[in-house]
Amino acid sequence: MTNVDHTRMANAIRGLAMDAVEKANSGHPGLPMGAADVATVLFTQFLKFDAADPKWPDRDRFVLSAGHGSMLLYALLYLTGNVDMTLDQIKHFRQLGSLTPGHPENFHTKGIETTTGPLGQGIATSVGMAVAEKMLAAEFGKKAVDHHTYVLCSDGDLMEGVSQEAIALAGHWRLNKLIVLYDDNGISIDGPTSLSDSVDQVKRFKSAGWAAEHIDGHDPIAIAAAITRAQKSGKPSLIACKTTIGFGAPTKAGTNKAHGEALGAAELKGAKEKLGISLEPFSVPDDVLKAWREAGSRGVPARKEWEVRMATLSARKRAEFDRRLRHERPASLAKAFKAHKKMLLETPQNIATRKSSESVIEAIVAAMPMEFLAGSADLTGSNNNKAKSAVSFAAKTPKGRFVHYGIREHGMCAAMNGIFLHGGFAPNGATFLVFTDYARPAMRLAALMGTGVVYVMTHDSIGLGEDGPTHQPVEHLAALRAIPNMRVFRPCDAVEVAECWELALNRIDGPTVLALTRQNLPQLRTSARSDNPCSQGGYELVAAQGEAKVSLFATGSEVEIAVAAQKQLAERGIATRVVSVPSLELLLAQPADKLQTIIGKAPVKVAIEAAVRWGWDAVIGQDGAFIGMHGFGASAPAKDLFKHFGITAEATVNAVLKRLGE
Repeated sequence: MTNVDHTRMANAIRGLAMDAVEKANSGHPGLPMGAADVATVLFTQFLKFDAADPKWPDRDRFVLSAGHGSMLLYALLYLTGNVDMTLDQIKHFRQLGSLTPGHPENFHTKGIETTTGPLGQGIATSVGMAVAEKMLAAEFGKKAVDHHTYVLCSDGDLMEGVSQEAIALAGHWRLNKLIVLYDDNGISIDGPTSLSDSVDQVKRFKSAGWAAEHIDGHDPIAIAAAITRAQKSGKPSLIACKTTIGFGAPTKAGTNKAHGEALGAAELKGAKEKLGISLEPFSVPDDVLKAWREAGSRGVPARKEWEVRMATLSARKRAEFDRRLRHERPASLAKAFKAHKKMLLETPQNIATRKSSESVIEAIVAAMPMEFLAGSADLTGSNNNKAKSAVSFAAKTPKGRFVHYGIREHGMCAAMNGIFLHGGFAPNGATFLVFTDYARPAMRLAALMGTGVVYVMTHDSIGLGEDGPTHQPVEHLAALRAIPNMRVFRPCDAVEVAECWELALNRIDGPTVLALTRQNLPQLRTSARSDNPCSQGGYELVAAQGEAKVSLFATGSEVEIAVAAQKQLAERGIATRVVSVPSLELLLAQPADKLQTIIGKAPVKVAIEAAVRWGWDAVIGQDGAFIGMHGFGASAPAKDLFKHFGITAEATVNAVLKRLGE
């Protein structure tokens, strides 16, 4: 092994970070300069990884929760020999098309475990990674799964509220393979963190069930000793590393001037001279680069040993492990859905779609009992996503496949991202639809990253009744539909629920919302179809008798209203068709010819949804009629509310007659 002084290796990170930010005239040099010592110790002595195989399943995970310090991670990827992270990519930091965007993006750059930037998301996502590791290790054994999750977080990460949800869960579950390195530099963009914060983070983490300690973040011996202690702990660990932001900068070190802007030519020159770094931009001494490349290949023996251990597993167990890591569904799942739909058509169920979902889940669990990982942010009895056979996950029951997240919607959704990214499970989490407001940042990142998670969101409209407008979602469907790559389903009956669940589970390139009712609904689908009509977002549920004059479009519980209105209009001799639209955005994504066929040519178009109008004009046009909500709800029984707000078959008929001039 090439013997190179620790300081020179850390300075290679600092030099690359300073140069990249300076060339881009954009970025955050302070964190990479301050945390370089911590990262150097971790990557050269502890992190189990192989730079040539960044997706090796039993690698340690490293999450840069402080994503603004992305040049730290890019420098590490280049120095350790990641084949895609060339020096040219470093030189094009924050430029269009480069692999070095402003914040780390796992879908864009190999070697990055999760997309970070919005503070708090990284540490919360890492909890899910640690959960997945614990569960898989219990199921497949430590021969197959035995790794740590390391997180580098900042003051800002720990100020964000989601961090409290995350650390409470990790401590409660005793996720001892989770080690958080806190870059404790006491600086944010506004200035000293003392302007707004006086929390003792070590005490905070200890109170949540963590092992926690303070160390000097520039002392490599102290850093190594602390990580060693953390690896032996029976609890998750926080190591608060006291560092100087912008370490080495002659006048900006320790100040907010080193946080979110380039140092400037004079300060850059002074920092390099002070640290003993070549003034030549992007230069790394040959012996330093060689030592870093050796660190990048240090994990090769561990990877090969893992491959040997995996070869000793039975062919069935190894195939199951590989399939699960690929997020490939078992063949039995399709058969389970087919059998369940057949049962529904033979014995129709007039129940709430949350109860229909519960029935589907029983069929799913029978087909994939270990990888289907459900959970709820409390409200389990209301969300109905816990299978009868499910055992609750806990520190002492790591094979449990139902997760009680407590009243932590944001933490739940962030952890689900981590579970999916780790691999091995199909995670879903439940709460009321209105509380997606609490979870939106993690849900947005799920859409950005393309994580195949499922959100079981019940109590989907004013139909939840007496809890009133604080709990009645009116704008939430539109808000969720507005997120690119988010798929929102609002099924109208038990059959559509099964079809939407099937589409959700088989989707591994993005998240899916299942918006489900509290109130009972009739089963409107009574005949079998060879395809899954929900896959095109909308389909003709009831055909018109003759050439249609009216098309009624509806979702969820309002499809029942559309069907009732169609009957009343038919009695008046007005040919009307009903189109069920379980997914508005999926419908609008159809090719133009198919979309036009589904929308039809009827001159009068009406949309019915117990929510706001936003989004529906793409189907019904600006002159189309909308039967729905125009403000917040109220507290009353559901039937009274639908009548009060004019979301009825009679109101629909009147709107049609007005447009027909009758």
